[in-house]
Amino acid sequence: MAKVLVMAGDAAEALETMYPIQRLREEGHTVHVAAPKKKVIQTVVHDFEPHMDTYTEKLGYRVPVDLAFSEVNPAEYDGLYIPGGRAPEWIRNEPGAIEIVRHFFEARKPVGTLCHGPLVLIAAGVVNGRRLAAYWALKPDVEAAGGTFVDHEAVVDGHLVTGRAWPDNPAILREFLRLLNPVPAR
Repeated sequence: MAKVLVMAGDAAEALETMYPIQRLREEGHTVHVAAPKKKVIQTVVHDFEPHMDTYTEKLGYRVPVDLAFSEVNPAEYDGLYIPGGRAPEWIRNEPGAIEIVRHFFEARKPVGTLCHGPLVLIAAGVVNGRRLAAYWALKPDVEAAGGTFVDHEAVVDGHLVTGRAWPDNPAILREFLRLLNPVPAR
């Protein structure tokens, strides 16, 4: 079974954090959560109210962190998953975060992210020339970084799979698991 690193932080979107952790563990994979500090992080729930033009934010689940970014040896992991929410805008600035992401791209290991998670990929300089999905408001950021924004539930570009937001969880995890567990050629 594979060993997967989930990069998160306070204000990671709850469904985008909990669903992949539980889904990957259900398949028998080892999952470690890494954040700027080893602590319990507070996730948030993003949803829409009929009278509002943007999403709302409410407190979600608390998630224990296994490792601080400074403790992560990315070579020990087979895949990387970055949930969205507000956490990506913060964790992309944390020491060690960019180096972790770059390791997975240089080694061409499976990477999954959705919603605002691509902000970390943009900061790491790995979006240029790639097709990816993200929360619709990130379209200008993806394009400014040289990527092609695709409005689809799961976009696979080599070893990278991306989605728009938590409603895409089943599709993006299905594709991430395919990348993590390739079917042997016959």
